[in-house]
Amino acid sequence: MKRGQILDIPQNRELVSFGMNASVKREQMLWFDLKPMGIMSDWSGKLVCEWPGGERSWMRWADRNVLPVHSIAEESLLVAPMPRWQEIVLDWKELHALPSSWRAALKQWRGIYYIRDKACGKGYVGSAYGQDNLLGRWLGYAASGHGGNKLLRGLDANNFEFSILQLLAHDAETEEVVAAENTWKLRLHTREPDGLNQN
Repeated sequence: MKRGQILDIPQNRELVSFGMNASVKREQMLWFDLKPMGIMSDWSGKLVCEWPGGERSWMRWADRNVLPVHSIAEESLLVAPMPRWQEIVLDWKELHALPSSWRAALKQWRGIYYIRDKACGKGYVGSAYGQDNLLGRWLGYAASGHGGNKLLRGLDANNFEFSILQLLAHDAETEEVVAAENTWKLRLHTREPDGLNQN
């Protein structure tokens, strides 16, 4: 690759702005188009190796290094820890990519959730007490965009925000969950025409 081609790559221009200059001084250099292999994809973000000495050197010769495995995390270390339930606000696209630790927590929680349509400003209150609790309900929205709710069907799910209004005991009876749901509908005025709840 020639010098001009090196700077045609946006990432290299950014590195130069941070002070990289060794590569751009050369007339030519080798370019390796590396692609991830699926063989160890389960370890992505989980595998932690030790860096053997020479901490100031960021590169290593591949044919003469052994990097001992320090640890393998259960979940990717690149995943942000789950916030407290009161602080969870997810958009519709984020429902499709929930980390496994988040899924495990949402699967245990029965509760009342809120969907806000950012486009029209209206809200929908729902309850989760069936199979897989909050996780099951939210995965339903992830799959369809509307979760079977008539007033949500005609709206663009890309404008939806999901949050939790109230958690209930994991073994709360259906009647208790539905009663709590109704109080939130009253308080937040989510029944039509003001909101997106039909009943």
